[in-house]
Amino acid sequence: MTFLVVGGTGVDTVVPVADLPVLGADSARPQGPIEDHVSHTGTCVALALHALGEQVSVIDTVGDDELGGRVRAAFSRWGIGLRAAPAPAGTRRAVNLMSPDGRRLSLYDGRDVPGYRLPEDYYRPLPAGVRHVHVTIMDWARHLIPELRAAGVTISTDLHDWDGDNPHHLDFALGADLVFVSGVQLADGAASRILADGVASRVVVTHGGEGADLHTRDGVVHRDAADPGAPVVDTNGAGDAFAAAFLSAWVAGADDGVCLGQGVIAGAYACTAPVGAGAFIDRAGLATRWS
Repeated sequence: MTFLVVGGTGVDTVVPVADLPVLGADSARPQGPIEDHVSHTGTCVALALHALGEQVSVIDTVGDDELGGRVRAAFSRWGIGLRAAPAPAGTRRAVNLMSPDGRRLSLYDGRDVPGYRLPEDYYRPLPAGVRHVHVTIMDWARHLIPELRAAGVTISTDLHDWDGDNPHHLDFALGADLVFVSGVQLADGAASRILADGVASRVVVTHGGEGADLHTRDGVVHRDAADPGAPVVDTNGAGDAFAAAFLSAWVAGADDGVCLGQGVIAGAYACTAPVGAGAFIDRAGLATRWS
């Protein structure tokens, strides 16, 4: 295995709505069928890496419940290895309200259990051949970071809509070699603080339709968003697709411009289909658009 993803599986219930925010009476008709998908950030990063032909496996907690059965069955169907510890509070889920232009409001139920630690036999030893680990921001996953660093693998994380101050994210921000974060709420100077106080050599700040900025100790490089090539229908998983394509290029030794460029292409492509295994660009498609 080349890549390992830690945490971030679950089930999304996607509800199409006429607009965001949703206002009005006590009830309303959805604008299409309400559907469940095995998804969440770790799932989407793994699917996007898999679509690019990378070897990837996942370690997470999954409930002994009906939703957990769906998660296990989906990973088996996709051919992605899942080492799942029993989740004491059940499988994570979210309800995502989706507007016609692809905007999302996610109501996330993380099923957090204070003080929970992943049993050691689920991550010791690491799967054979792992070179890079992408750690999602599950509370229990922070406790694996020192051990991963000692194992000599490189580490990435996605802080999502961090504001630059919430202490929950700090262990991840300061312990990863490569940090992804949305610019939606990020305070000015937060990327510089990560570079100054942590081990990261690169911080990627994504701006949706405005592209992305790559922060290093040498400065900032901007890349405009790519043309998705089709109407935007679902932004779920776009940031995960961006991260996967960036990581695939980075681990292969590509320069920063290639990593950033392929990331924006993959992120844009993911917006043109409902989230799922078919929403992520493959190696041939990425090569065609990159050329």
